Amino acid sequence: MELLDLTLATAAENLALDEALLDEAEAARQPRETLRLWESPELIVVVGRSSVVAAEVRLDACRQRRIPIFRRASGGAAIVAGPGCLMYAVILNYESRPDLRMLDRAHRLALGKVQSALDALGLPVEQLGTSDLARRGKKLSGNSLRCKRDHLLYHGTILYDFPLELAGELLLPPPRQPDYRAGRDHADFITNLPVAAAELRASLIRAWEVSGPAADWPSELVHRLAAQRYARPEWNMQR
Repeated sequence: MELLDLTLATAAENLALDEALLDEAEAARQPRETLRLWESPELIVVVGRSSVVAAEVRLDACRQRRIPIFRRASGGAAIVAGPGCLMYAVILNYESRPDLRMLDRAHRLALGKVQSALDALGLPVEQLGTSDLARRGKKLSGNSLRCKRDHLLYHGTILYDFPLELAGELLLPPPRQPDYRAGRDHADFITNLPVAAAELRASLIRAWEVSGPAADWPSELVHRLAAQRYARPEWNMQR
């Protein structure tokens, strides 16, 4: 597995890069796996591929604070991201990991790697809901995936120094909630990990058994996807 520790200049490009890495792996005609780490330098709201924006996002609050809304290529509900929220993505290959074709096992495998990285830092967490990691009953990581013929993209968030109150200010209660949430609002449901960003990144890299840095990244495809989708209101606000 290669490492791509790269945050691009715009949110649209950063979201496009996750999809571009998946498309690039599919086009390679051989198993290819990548761990990507990044962190948005600005506050953003990101909704899922099938999200209805008005049902998940407090639009007036986002407009008042001038916080942009984007749509990712994978499913799941809306999130708020920015400084203090580490974003990770892994491109995984079915040939090397055939169990990934069963979605429950894909969640278990990917979350298990992140879980082992946090365990190594003395921060035990548990897998709850469909694709959450939680500590002491509070969510610190939400995740989603997108599948293609030979590879899948698994990506998510890890909160470590994020202003948690923003989730309640900018997001509505999600339309689907895991049982362990027990009706709690955002501020009572999420938590930060007490860890420095550098330690968190290093532990994730060890857990995923990265062999070395990626030689390059699909810049042309990123720019095309950003221009065609991620930077366009027609894509981001389509529902």
